Amino acid sequence: MNPAATYQSRVTTAEEAVKAIKSGNRIFLTGNVSVPQQLLAALVGYAPNLNDVEICQALTVGAADYVGPEMEGHLRVNSMFISANIRKAVQEGRADFTPVLLSEFPLLFKRGVLPVDVALIHVSTPDEHGFCSLGVEVGLTKSAAESAKIIIAEVNDQMPRTLGDSFIHVSRLTHIVPVSYPIPEHKMTAEGDSEIIKQIAGHVASLIPDGATMQLGIGSIPDAVLKFLMDKRDLGIHTELFSDGVIELVNAGVLTNARKTLHPGKIVAGFILGTGRLYEWVNDNPMVEMHPTEYVNDPFIIAQNERMVAVNSAIEVDLTGQICADSIGPKLYSGVGGQLDFIYGASRSKGGVPIIALPSTAVMRDGTAVSKITAMLKPGAGVVTTRNHIRYVVTEYGIADLYGKTIRQRAQALIKVANPQFHDELEKQAKELHYL
Repeated sequence: MNPAATYQSRVTTAEEAVKAIKSGNRIFLTGNVSVPQQLLAALVGYAPNLNDVEICQALTVGAADYVGPEMEGHLRVNSMFISANIRKAVQEGRADFTPVLLSEFPLLFKRGVLPVDVALIHVSTPDEHGFCSLGVEVGLTKSAAESAKIIIAEVNDQMPRTLGDSFIHVSRLTHIVPVSYPIPEHKMTAEGDSEIIKQIAGHVASLIPDGATMQLGIGSIPDAVLKFLMDKRDLGIHTELFSDGVIELVNAGVLTNARKTLHPGKIVAGFILGTGRLYEWVNDNPMVEMHPTEYVNDPFIIAQNERMVAVNSAIEVDLTGQICADSIGPKLYSGVGGQLDFIYGASRSKGGVPIIALPSTAVMRDGTAVSKITAMLKPGAGVVTTRNHIRYVVTEYGIADLYGKTIRQRAQALIKVANPQFHDELEKQAKELHYL
């Protein structure tokens, strides 16, 4: 059977397709801005006919009716990264959280640790050879989907065709649901005082050498850093995700990927978050290669890029250099993501620069400011990057280089980059702990 005939023979509606899901099944749900909206809506509608269906996912963008209280007993989410739309459900015990490095997320499915019955995915229209691109979300989806017994795909004529190891053939798709809607936009907006974000970004940019290969995590700080790099030369990208900011650097001749020691000339990523402009730019763009996350986020792959720069953020940092990025005390908030993958990969790179960047303070709901640099992490806080992996910590007040430093030296350096209004209290606490 030729690809076109195979495609047509498997076309159905979302409502009919989800009937392939049975009680007790485990579903893999593709995420980020690639959530298959019509399939998910059809699953919610069909849920009263199902019992004990588990939905495995990472970060998803958009509405989350599938974790509503009325889904209890029918659908239950097991997320490996807590996105804002499911955070309340996890914190209330109506959804589960599985801690895992992002580099190992697809391997849970690929190796049968979490066998997948059904994968719900979102792809581009097929080419003349019958290959659909996974588009804006390749990294977490490709291996997980290929391990499923049944693959149900939304085929969207507005999904960009990204290149690299990003394709799945129509013969692998059990049910095909043709759709046409824009890929949701996800803008990287500034958090809090934009002037603070600019100051942090300026400090981070000062650590980035010409010829560096960069990883940029989620958030306003990594995206703001890109605006401070116009005087650099021959930068490259190897990252789990990127956003619109790369377009200006490419157009300015700053981001050439020419000096990358791995995949020279190519932007390598797992997924994309941005605006319609970015989705149009990546479409069929040979500069951009998408790859599975178990490859992109492998620290020993990352380390092959010389001058590897990793920029990630944190919820709080203690005076010994422990980084909490996944919880507020014991309250689960997000996940490890790719932070440790890239911090460790950059630290193993020749000339690598691993960076944790964060505002020095957070504003509580009652308007009071608290220091994000603390004598000790909150009780129950998760350590994402250990004190043994840390190097640079950057705030709006400067750069603390902790590599090879004693606890006393670390405490001194971190207090210097804390907000001055907390210096006295931090010094007092550090002395009580015998750090100073």
